[in-house]
Amino acid sequence: MTGYQIKVDGNWGHFKKPETNNNPLSHDLITKTALIGLIGAVLGIERERMKELFPVFSEDLLYGVELLNPVRKISWGFTSATAVRPTAPGTPKYFEFLKHPSFKICIALKDKRSEEYILKFIQFVKDEESIFPPVLGWHNCPANLSFISEGHYHWHESGPFETKGFAHPQEHQLMEISGNFRIGFEKLPTFQDNDFWNRPERYKDVIYPDATCSLKLTGEYYSYYGQTQEKEEINEQWWLI
Repeated sequence: MTGYQIKVDGNWGHFKKPETNNNPLSHDLITKTALIGLIGAVLGIERERMKELFPVFSEDLLYGVELLNPVRKISWGFTSATAVRPTAPGTPKYFEFLKHPSFKICIALKDKRSEEYILKFIQFVKDEESIFPPVLGWHNCPANLSFISEGHYHWHESGPFETKGFAHPQEHQLMEISGNFRIGFEKLPTFQDNDFWNRPERYKDVIYPDATCSLKLTGEYYSYYGQTQEKEEINEQWWLI
């Protein structure tokens, strides 16, 4: 499969967990659905068109995430107002934010029907251009995007591998942990329908290593062979969803 790697970071991020409506908590990692929204923003795709494209991109793209900064979270309080009485006293509400989130993101093109969009998106990233402001999940969390590499992903049915990205706690067997570091656990949305609804049955459990660390596992994985704009060769192992 054709693949790409980009870096996405910012001062703040918030990827809302759906079960935390009153005082929203954030996922530790950028989700696949948030990445799709970011792609739409860079390309300037209007909301009604994105309704149709969300399920298409969800099916056509695979993605993986590596932490470039450790997960740090801070809660901020806001006073919410209503549209009916915007000047009336509001109710304090606390949001959990990621501080200085930075991610290396893999994108693999599983189906060519989305190829035109992704090629255009990657070119925008290379040119440091965007139609709408890209964000890290929330409108007041601007994102910085930069290109890392392009190449190909090759699937391996089973075997030992080492990755700095996430893996599946049931599909992969943890072989070795190098050093004393944190392993995180998450449940990430991977599919959004044309009503902007993250389908509950399409969530995936993942485990991930702390920034700069790696997991040694056995199971299914992808090998990535890529090249940076400076012609540097990249050979890495990933699990993609």
